[in-house]
Amino acid sequence: MLVLTRKKGQSIMIGDEIELTIIETEGETVKVGISAPKEVQVYRSEVYEAIKLSNQEAANLKVDPTKLHTLFQKKT
Repeated sequence: MLVLTRKKGQSIMIGDEIELTIIETEGETVKVGISAPKEVQVYRSEVYEAIKLSNQEAANLKVDPTKLHTLFQKKT
């Protein structure tokens, strides 16, 4: 892991398009501003891990095709 020291108002560039700016520090909390292209997905790490776990669980589901057919049938 690369560790950098920055002060309030200073920033870090990741590649040419992603900029992290230190907005505020208070005690053990750091407020970071992120400027990135819209196609770059940005998540808190705990949210990212939850999404990843949910996707893995969904990928491992065993689905009965007959139940899917029933689920998507039009109700008359």
